[in-house]
Amino acid sequence: MSEKTKDELIDAQKQIIGILFEVIKRLQANNDLDEEYFQLIAKEDKNTTRLKEIINERTENAKIVGRLLKQLET
Repeated sequence: MSEKTKDELIDAQKQIIGILFEVIKRLQANNDLDEEYFQLIAKEDKNTTRLKEIINERTENAKIVGRLLKQLET
């Protein structure tokens, strides 16, 4: 295996690791948002503004995760 090929392989591995790290970070953020969401739902005084923000953040995270996973397919 040539030196150039090895370098390209290492670069590809670094990109994959970076993508997977970001996917895990976004999924963990959604887990944290889920916890906050359920705590707010359980309260009598529901903060509808924050609930909407949580839903929007979760949706955005899911879109980003989808795009990142699509990158891994190529």
